[in-house]
Amino acid sequence: MARTRLPVVPGTGALRADGSRPRIVPADVTGRFTRARRLLAVVLLAFAGSLPWIKINGEPALFVDIGARRLFAFGGSFNAQDTPLLFFFLTGIGLSLFVVTTLFGRLWCGWTCPQTVVMDAIFRPIERWIEGSRDARLRRDAGPWTAARALRFTARHAVFALAAVALAHGVLAFFVTAPGVLQMVGTAPTYHPEAFWWVVGMSAVIYVDFAWFREQLCLVICPYGRLQAALVDDDTVTIGYDEVRGEPRGRAGTVKGDCLACDRCVVVCPTGIDIRDGAQLDCTACAACVDACDAVMDRAHRARGLVRYDSPNGFAGSRRRVLRPRILFYAGLGIVGGLVATLIAGGRHSDAELSVQRLPGAPYQLEGDRVRNSFDAHVVSKRATAGRYTLTVDAPAGAEVVQPVRDLVVEGMGAAHAPLFVTVRRDYPGPHPTVRVSARREGSAEVISAEIAILGTSR
Repeated sequence: MARTRLPVVPGTGALRADGSRPRIVPADVTGRFTRARRLLAVVLLAFAGSLPWIKINGEPALFVDIGARRLFAFGGSFNAQDTPLLFFFLTGIGLSLFVVTTLFGRLWCGWTCPQTVVMDAIFRPIERWIEGSRDARLRRDAGPWTAARALRFTARHAVFALAAVALAHGVLAFFVTAPGVLQMVGTAPTYHPEAFWWVVGMSAVIYVDFAWFREQLCLVICPYGRLQAALVDDDTVTIGYDEVRGEPRGRAGTVKGDCLACDRCVVVCPTGIDIRDGAQLDCTACAACVDACDAVMDRAHRARGLVRYDSPNGFAGSRRRVLRPRILFYAGLGIVGGLVATLIAGGRHSDAELSVQRLPGAPYQLEGDRVRNSFDAHVVSKRATAGRYTLTVDAPAGAEVVQPVRDLVVEGMGAAHAPLFVTVRRDYPGPHPTVRVSARREGSAEVISAEIAILGTSR
């Protein structure tokens, strides 16, 4: 049974009311915002791609070692015990995004989201390079399958697949380092099957996303696009159409409005909407329609800004407020819940963790009128390099301390143990006595410590 191709219908959006999806082929556009977005995309891709190669303190600028449950980020090293710090940091980023959204709408979506950046900087240029302009492709697709059309189709998807594989290897570098990826590429997949199949799966996901799914990820899967409806208000800067100036629309000389009804703003939209229909959740604020309309206005010798960044109040001729209750609320949450909490948690972050636990077996041993407790001092290093830690013990008065190991050599991001035996009188006066163990890394002034109670004494 022959497959029915959905026609290209400008202005219907990426999803129809019946759930079907029209085929969207946006036209290319140039202009100040498009040039700025392309430059920003190059900067963001170059920055992200360089992180696995740039080394800080001997480790990549960003490296997630899942097997060892550790993270290296811009010179800092973190392990599983630092999860609260990550939580507060991500909370601060999320709340900051709330503030940005309330002020400027979906600026993140149109300018810095990885989906948009990779689509506009890699996959759309490939498509236009192979398939040609929008009009040429639509004319070709409307006709029968020919050898030339099949060749273009095959070449486009082959290059898409190569780009997906390259991106998958780039993502893998954040988990095995860039030199590790190069080493894996030069060896057979049987030497690293987990990484190989991970790349295969990730390549498939990237290919399906950017070759077919595309704008549906923003409209169907990503929750941020739907969340923005609760974040924006009449003072939020979004992309809109100046209806007062533009209507009634029509050909030049036939109507009074500035809109020439050329539909150029529609054919360049990556989600297929008509910005003249008002605010829509499908709009990702990419500003393609702004550049397209400005170019038409320039040719028609009319003022730019018929489609522009502005707030609903601005389009209505009212004054836009910047500081308003929801901005102060989100900013307050971001400062208290994100920044302050991150600073507090970061201030407590140390290069090592020390814990004191009881050795396996009985919690204590009786020796006449004395009781002995056996402990294990556990030092976990968060540094990438090995270090020597000196242990000191602060025990109650009259206690006998046996410390077989005073200096521990701990490998980078490793751990080491040292036994400790403390003996006190059974009739030790007062509450349960405690022993305090401290550790200091050689060459560092930071001292970490932990306490544990001595059991077996009478009160």
